[in-house]
Amino acid sequence: MIASKSYAAYGATEPLAPWNFERRAPGANDVQIQILFCGVCHSDLHTVRGEWGPIAYPQVPGHEIIGRVVATGSDVHSHKAGDMVGVGCMVDSCQSCGSCADGLEQYCEKGMTGTYGGVEKETGKPTQGGYSDAIVVNEKFVVRLPDGMDPAGAAPLLCAGITTFSPLRQWKAGPGTRVGVVGLGGLGHMAVKLANAMGAQVTLFTTSPGKADDAKRLGAHEVVVSRDPAEMKRVRNSLNLIIDTVGAPHDLEPELASLRRDGTLVLLGGSPQPHPSPSAFSLIMGRKRIAGSLIGGIAETQEMLDFCGQHNIVSDIELIAAKDINTAYERMLKADVKYRFVIDIATIGA
Repeated sequence: MIASKSYAAYGATEPLAPWNFERRAPGANDVQIQILFCGVCHSDLHTVRGEWGPIAYPQVPGHEIIGRVVATGSDVHSHKAGDMVGVGCMVDSCQSCGSCADGLEQYCEKGMTGTYGGVEKETGKPTQGGYSDAIVVNEKFVVRLPDGMDPAGAAPLLCAGITTFSPLRQWKAGPGTRVGVVGLGGLGHMAVKLANAMGAQVTLFTTSPGKADDAKRLGAHEVVVSRDPAEMKRVRNSLNLIIDTVGAPHDLEPELASLRRDGTLVLLGGSPQPHPSPSAFSLIMGRKRIAGSLIGGIAETQEMLDFCGQHNIVSDIELIAAKDINTAYERMLKADVKYRFVIDIATIGA
């Protein structure tokens, strides 16, 4: 067994606190990773507070993991000791259903295993995430970090990056397309960077006029204040694709009105309450679509990292010590971060 230090939730209403526990020893197909950095995602907060269903405590959150390989099993050939690697939102799947066969493990028909909050098939114990100094993962769910990429800034790519890259790729964002991004948070700022790098014309929708300059720094070509009817009217029927990153219920009608015929609105934000239902005519009259998307498969995650490496893209982050995680959660609820917290794992136990 491998001793691991972590920060864990002991209950839905309790602050995260240090916890020492044991990881399984690497099997023949496993990679043992010394975790260096872990991003902080809204999903972490919702999960440990029990807002997305019951979980087993203590629970170590974190699914935006960057680290260094320290050991591999006898049958591992894709990674070696010393490699810089990443682990995202899942650490296993059935590997036999149609979705897994198509490289879409996130849609595993038997249910993929989350990096935390799942059940480890090797031990039957709850999976524990990346707010810890070590992890052991099947090699199929470990991705390679491109040479020279900033490891701290790369951590959020394992969730925020792939969550936005996948729908941009699926709906073919690129030269000649016009892409809207709703919200400029952890997901939204990555969507702006990626859509711009893909060659699309990017429009950011925000409720905060003060974000315009930063949005343009990140790659937006225009900024629309969504509370201003005149600005929303200006972009009617202009966009091919909208990536909506907002995790709270809101009116989708203005976004649908901004789409051209055959346009697609993709929802990424996991709102705990439903959005107000749009009129069927908002879809019918322009043959428009509302879709959803969930992270990406392992091969697509590697493709995303390689794309980011080629275009010098990482997340804009604020690096924090592990002891500051509870303060980070409170600030995250207030949208007081530009644009992703990342834990320096070396500070655990310091």
